Amino acid sequence: MFIIIGFAVVIVSVLGGFWEAGGPFLVLIQPAEFMIIGGAGLGALLASAPKNVLQSLLHRSIAALKGSTVTKVTYLAVLKLMYELLYMAQKEGLIALEKHIETPAESSIFSKYADVLSQKALISFMTDTFRMVIIGGIASHDLEALMEGDIDTQHDDMRKPAAVLAKIGDTMPGLGIVAAVLGIVITMQAIDGPAGEIGKKVAAALVGTFLGIWMCYGFISPLACNLEIAGETEMQVFEVVKAAIAAFARGFSPLVCVEFARRSIPTETRPEFSEMETHVKEKK
Repeated sequence: MFIIIGFAVVIVSVLGGFWEAGGPFLVLIQPAEFMIIGGAGLGALLASAPKNVLQSLLHRSIAALKGSTVTKVTYLAVLKLMYELLYMAQKEGLIALEKHIETPAESSIFSKYADVLSQKALISFMTDTFRMVIIGGIASHDLEALMEGDIDTQHDDMRKPAAVLAKIGDTMPGLGIVAAVLGIVITMQAIDGPAGEIGKKVAAALVGTFLGIWMCYGFISPLACNLEIAGETEMQVFEVVKAAIAAFARGFSPLVCVEFARRSIPTETRPEFSEMETHVKEKK
């Protein structure tokens, strides 16, 4: 939501200032400049990354515009889910977890947390790790190292869309110059024409430079920054799950395990211990 508000402020501020200075809006409507910069930017984007990264970029950009984020409610749901799974493992034995982690969508525990269940990467991370716990024979520090390696891989995947978008943002001023140079080439061909006509062509060329710089610093770079921060926030949920499972592997009780997990939550969304304890113990 805030990203849409931010974009609206950028548009109103720039175009409002242009209008206040007496600038005619019609001069900014230059289809040829839009085609050159937009088409070249899109082509550069398609050439810069493989299909899976482009798909991830599209999905993550849409999620950013919708305002999707990780909140305290998300963390409380993850903590309660982990508590239920660990409590079952302690009370009924690790083998009791098997039916839940093999088909999470059909699990009586996972199905209570639809928001968490929809995060396929997180569920895979959780279930794969529990499989290793059930198999046994892995020391707690080795299990933690295994989870850290998985998180690092997931983190690298999360960074790619934002990195690609930032690179494209950096090219936009250059593409604006390309459009402006082409406009000047056209202007020079009409150098013997009326001064008013030459002025219009020069103005059209300068719109290309303006558009490239505006798109870079007003829209693309801020969106890339938003995606990077959102990726970091999403990866923190993996750290929470890792902390709980690692503590369980070291022999701590389920409540202590989720306390380890709670301490991994960023302070701005971290629930108090009493809030967490009440939430994970309540029947759902």
